[in-house]
Amino acid sequence: MTEFPHGYLVRARAEAVGPVQLETEEGLRVDCFAPRQFGGEAGEQSPEYLLTEAVAGCFVLTFRAIAQASRLAWQSLSCTAVGQLDKVDGKLKFTGFSVDARLQISDIAIEERARALLAKAEQNCLITASLNCPVVLEASVEVV
Repeated sequence: MTEFPHGYLVRARAEAVGPVQLETEEGLRVDCFAPRQFGGEAGEQSPEYLLTEAVAGCFVLTFRAIAQASRLAWQSLSCTAVGQLDKVDGKLKFTGFSVDARLQISDIAIEERARALLAKAEQNCLITASLNCPVVLEASVEVV
């Protein structure tokens, strides 16, 4: 890991119509549109989805790192995140996120430890820690 602070550069470019073209300093490109709720086409990437994807992705990556450091043997983790956008004091903002995480393990003896590490991932996710709204985690552990 490199020293802090870390910087993440993204360039955005758009014309009067069409996508906003986002490109990271590493060359990753994403076309971004308004979501259908704001007149965009369904099935296109939007800033609202990008933020919600960041919540889900960061939670899973945080859990993976914590589980690896803790030497927890696990099979899979699926995560569903829902961002709630609302109008507050005349301004649009995200008012909360719900995260549903389902962890599969193969040994019932580690179930409580697995639950504790899911909670630790919730507490240490840098994306949700950076948000100014509540994030609620529903976590379950299944022995397969």
